Amino acid sequence: MKLLEERIRRDGRVLGTDILKVDTFLNHQIDPELMLAIGDEFAQLFADKQIDKILTVESSGIAPAVFAGLALHVPVVFARKNKSLTLPNGVWSADVYSFTKQVTNHMMIDQRFLKADEQVLLIDDFLANGQAVEGLLTIAQQAHAHVVAVGIVIEKSFQKGRQILNERGLQVESLARIKSLNSEKIEFMSS
Repeated sequence: MKLLEERIRRDGRVLGTDILKVDTFLNHQIDPELMLAIGDEFAQLFADKQIDKILTVESSGIAPAVFAGLALHVPVVFARKNKSLTLPNGVWSADVYSFTKQVTNHMMIDQRFLKADEQVLLIDDFLANGQAVEGLLTIAQQAHAHVVAVGIVIEKSFQKGRQILNERGLQVESLARIKSLNSEKIEFMSS
């Protein structure tokens, strides 16, 4: 998705050798027009799939997932990272390590919002080592829901996430695939 690649080049900041900060448009401040285009792109990529729900992780996956849900006319459910007083005890859950925050989060989804045999599309902001998507896959498996595909806004192709998902036989569609990055240049995979 050229629009997204251009925005990453213009506003993305590289920290160290493998962290891309996109807080000006995706995961702190959100550009709704860009999210609308991202949602439409996901809807086109998965138009041939029967999708009952979209699953994502709070918080950075919510915006692209909601716009994809709007375009596909399906509800969006996000996995919470912290249990609130209003969340019941009946939850599907998985522990997920966050490389950027260097903590393990206990993700959970209320069992009322994910049922057996539902066809779900997973959407997340980044794919690096695949931990967040693996957590969502665990949750879907607990619920006996069927994951039809995975949509990723930004993939760091130089890390192992895609390989892990490909080995599981999942269709993965990433809107921007980064081949390499450093403080001077962000290089994308050829389309």
